[in-house]
Amino acid sequence: MNKVVIATRESELALWQANRIKYLLSTAEPGLEVEILGMTTEGDQKLDTSLAKIGGKGLFIKELEQAMLDGRADIAVHSMKDVPVNLPSRFCIPAILDREDVRDAFVSSKYQHLSDVPEGGVIGTSSYRRESQIRNQFKGLSVHPLRGNVQTRLRKLDEGQFDGIILAAAGLERLGLRERIAEYLPVDVSIPSVGQGALGIECLDSRQDVRQLLSRLDHESSRTCVEMERFVSQSLGGSCASPLGAYARFSSTGLEMSAFVALPDGSRCLRVEGRTDNFSGRGLHLSQTLVDELMVLGARELLSEIE
Repeated sequence: MNKVVIATRESELALWQANRIKYLLSTAEPGLEVEILGMTTEGDQKLDTSLAKIGGKGLFIKELEQAMLDGRADIAVHSMKDVPVNLPSRFCIPAILDREDVRDAFVSSKYQHLSDVPEGGVIGTSSYRRESQIRNQFKGLSVHPLRGNVQTRLRKLDEGQFDGIILAAAGLERLGLRERIAEYLPVDVSIPSVGQGALGIECLDSRQDVRQLLSRLDHESSRTCVEMERFVSQSLGGSCASPLGAYARFSSTGLEMSAFVALPDGSRCLRVEGRTDNFSGRGLHLSQTLVDELMVLGARELLSEIE
């Protein structure tokens, strides 16, 4: 193939990510023409309501998928944390790139650490996952909804609407905003979202030419970990309305994984962790083990309270 069109959202972060893929494809395939098709999605337009109430993460990608179905684009670039665990049957993710920082970041001009925020302090986040963990561990804080792109959220913080906000560290780092981070939250304090820190590239399952090209960018160990996390979310019926997180990583001796589910108010939070010392083919087995443990602890009943 001689040309690839990338469909992407038009936020600064999304365009950075698309341009990153453009550079990697051009490097992998000299002479390949790569074009970016910027689009505004329904999720970008409806900023006054939580995602859980208006259709979930799929609102960020369905217009991009339609562009691929119409032949206007060949691929779409996503943050894997924004990709629903159940992809439409005609699509696939042939490439998951080398994963970046998975952690959540506490951003504040007033406080160096989240634990420094006094009782009654206001924290902004758009994520039930983050909200539940904050409410569970920092019971005196008030958590308020915060939507919009990264720049919009930082502006609201700078205007004094919040004492601090929680964002994905990887997104801030991609935009050159590392200096805005007051504290990287340890993963045992804030278990990351499924797929956080990883970029994925989507295409039509039938496009073998595109899949072959994208396979050059796939990072095997990152894919293993992201797929383990997505398995947990899928098995538990995870959605935007589900305070749920999972994080898999390779250690020097094997695979390690932690996961949790909670009520949005943090009053109940179930956490499990596990490891396996056998890399080969054991990732999903470990995921299933953690799902089973969460079920025994009452995860199904807890999640049914949210629905």
